[in-house]
Amino acid sequence: MSGRNTRDVPGRLTRRQFLKSSALAAAGTLGARPLFRSGSAAWGYPANDKLSIAVVGTANQAGWNINQIQSQNIVGLCDVDRNYLKAAAARFPQAKTFRDVRNMLSEMHESIDAVLVATPDHIHAPASMMAMRMGKHVYCEKPLAHSVFEARAMAQLAAEKQLATQMGTQIHAGSNYRRVVELIRAGAIGTVQRVHVWCGKSWSGGRYQFGHEVPENLDWDLWLGPSEQRPFCANVHPGQWRRYWQWGTGTLGDMACHYVDLVHWALDLMYPTAVWVEGPEVHPEGTPEWLIVNYQHPARGTNQPPVQVTWYDGGKRPDILKNLKNKNGEPIQWGDGQLFVGSEGSILSNYGSHLLLPEDKFADYKRPEPSIPDSIGHHNEWFEACRNGTPTTCNFTYSGALSEAVLLGNVAFRLGQRIEWDAKALAVRNLAEAAKYIKPDFRAGWTR
Repeated sequence: MSGRNTRDVPGRLTRRQFLKSSALAAAGTLGARPLFRSGSAAWGYPANDKLSIAVVGTANQAGWNINQIQSQNIVGLCDVDRNYLKAAAARFPQAKTFRDVRNMLSEMHESIDAVLVATPDHIHAPASMMAMRMGKHVYCEKPLAHSVFEARAMAQLAAEKQLATQMGTQIHAGSNYRRVVELIRAGAIGTVQRVHVWCGKSWSGGRYQFGHEVPENLDWDLWLGPSEQRPFCANVHPGQWRRYWQWGTGTLGDMACHYVDLVHWALDLMYPTAVWVEGPEVHPEGTPEWLIVNYQHPARGTNQPPVQVTWYDGGKRPDILKNLKNKNGEPIQWGDGQLFVGSEGSILSNYGSHLLLPEDKFADYKRPEPSIPDSIGHHNEWFEACRNGTPTTCNFTYSGALSEAVLLGNVAFRLGQRIEWDAKALAVRNLAEAAKYIKPDFRAGWTR
């Protein structure tokens, strides 16, 4: 498939097209809209007006997110864990509390402007889609969805509704990623056709543990949400669900949206054309201890050739790292990160720093002037987008494609074969049995 075909999916915009159109809209039509709230997107808010936000999930990562948005008006709190909900309600006594997200959104439809979703992966799409169908702006934690189909559906609905959206890849707001993107786009290391990305973390070993009583504080049926009905499983709530296919997406889903984010941003990537994986034996219940995932991306435009991106987790690292030396000829010690291999050099990076390699070659290199403005803050970007339509940097158009690519790695692993991805058809060309992983079934009473 050509680069053009993989990107020209009906209803989809490229990242650069989205930013351009959003900026024009913010300067023109959208910025001129009158203030309105009930059941509609909240474009045109006065600069200092607080948004009325409902939150799905109240503890752990959700609790951290609540701390970031507490400057706004938190009017709704939803959690299937009564203890977490009680603690959050004590902080925000003015907020209404709910156990079921469907009830919260239905009842508070007229009184909320936006929704923040920070739950286990399998709740991301149903909660976010319900909110967006009501015209509510959405911030959702990563990965954007539990399945490839859901990630695409969320991106399409957000674009159709012209809503302010942001995925929770907070490191995207940092300055280091911006400087790396500028170097790549300035041609500092020439054309890039190979990238390695690695993270030592490992979410693995999830095995169903039945025969335990459901804790009094937990509504297990609501916790399951759209996923298949099962007896209560111990050691799943609150944090171990990532180890299970039924609710989580393993290390790949947890961490690749952070690290591969830089690669998609710098190289203007969207959908891969092929994915193949190395890993341990597939288990039907639990995610793997480690993975090496290869993504083949097509050429973009006229000056960006095809590129292969390889992800490593669970302690696996690219062999090429062993050959990297600093200016003194010593091996470079580096933790998790990314290595962009270009025709004229390399960039080694992580969350907070980066190196141009070989260091001697770039000793006198004149860096490009900063062209990507500093972020006003990851959540603040979303607030401003909700108020006046300015673009966010991890909107669902961008983060939907990123999440889709990441999740295809799990699909290829579970199938045990290389997959050829048809982005336009949202299907694996060479394996019909992949459909069950692309679009899993939802339980009755839940919709996508």
